[in-house]
Amino acid sequence: MTQRIWNFSAGPAVLPESVLEEARDNLLSLGTTGIGILEHSHRGKAFLAVYEETVALCREIGNIPENYRVLFLQGGASTQFFMIPMNLLPRDRTADYLVTGAWSEKAVEEAVRFGGTHTACTSHDKNFSYIPATCTFSPNPVYAHYTSNNTIFGTQWSGLPPVPGGIDLICDASSDIFSRPIDVSKHAIVYAGAQKNLGPSGVTLVIMRDDLIERGSKDLPTMLQYRTHAKNDSMYNTPPTFAIYLVGLVLKWIKKGGGLSAMGELNQRKAGKLYAYLEQSRLFKGTAAADSRSQMNVTFVTGNADVDTKFCSAATKAGFDGLKGHRSVGGMRASIYNAFPEAGVDALIDFMRMFESENAV
Repeated sequence: MTQRIWNFSAGPAVLPESVLEEARDNLLSLGTTGIGILEHSHRGKAFLAVYEETVALCREIGNIPENYRVLFLQGGASTQFFMIPMNLLPRDRTADYLVTGAWSEKAVEEAVRFGGTHTACTSHDKNFSYIPATCTFSPNPVYAHYTSNNTIFGTQWSGLPPVPGGIDLICDASSDIFSRPIDVSKHAIVYAGAQKNLGPSGVTLVIMRDDLIERGSKDLPTMLQYRTHAKNDSMYNTPPTFAIYLVGLVLKWIKKGGGLSAMGELNQRKAGKLYAYLEQSRLFKGTAAADSRSQMNVTFVTGNADVDTKFCSAATKAGFDGLKGHRSVGGMRASIYNAFPEAGVDALIDFMRMFESENAV
């Protein structure tokens, strides 16, 4: 088998090897069914058992209250950018958005098609390199929306935003979902594309409080109403069965590893090592404010675009893939999601030290 290399991709991202191995073993036959997981009907008993176990694991691991539904939808988080206001934001009302990166900007761009929007805070003034300390909310918003982790800019909310009581809080958790404990009960909706911490691309997890489902507009196409998916257990049409199956395997892996508290400690330790190196480096420096650093996406530069390019090229040759930063920030980005091994972080730091010794002025 081809030797696996260190995959720092921002997504689709690295998956646990044990998950990939189990999935491989079930491609020809799911258990003793004689039919591979990719071939099973979503209406059949074998897949329904997979689906029910995946939902149950999601509830257990995320400590999801009974008055919330767990939905597996398609279209990525980008579809939720418009599906949420389409269902919940009347034309004569306002929704508040906490704008801390490109994805929250895109969410606002979709919301203005359906109702009023108010920017409660933004870090645009410093290229989204920090999480704002204060927010100014509108008098009576329908909801407040934030992005918990900003993949491109390497920032992350360390806790809940300072939203006044009584306001429904919605979280795009696409790049840090289940990477640490989350209080679902403090949110009206939590949604996330699976391809960073939960599984492969192709499925989006939506955790939604029951009352919001029925509150949604009924004057929408059937597939764009949350009630449609809630009433049909995410199977009004054929769901992404293989992606859901893999999410279930990843959830088992998280549970076996000690759950979200243990996952949070591991991720904090991995990121801490890399940030500690950056703080003392003579060549590399982080781009995110110290109190806003992401545990998922560590962004850094040398201050010289040519040296950045040289580093990325050398890193690729040495077996470190996906380190080139997004064009909005430049430099480098190390995405170290749940399944990224701590040994890979150690290996990257060793390589950076060697590169620094040869290139620092």
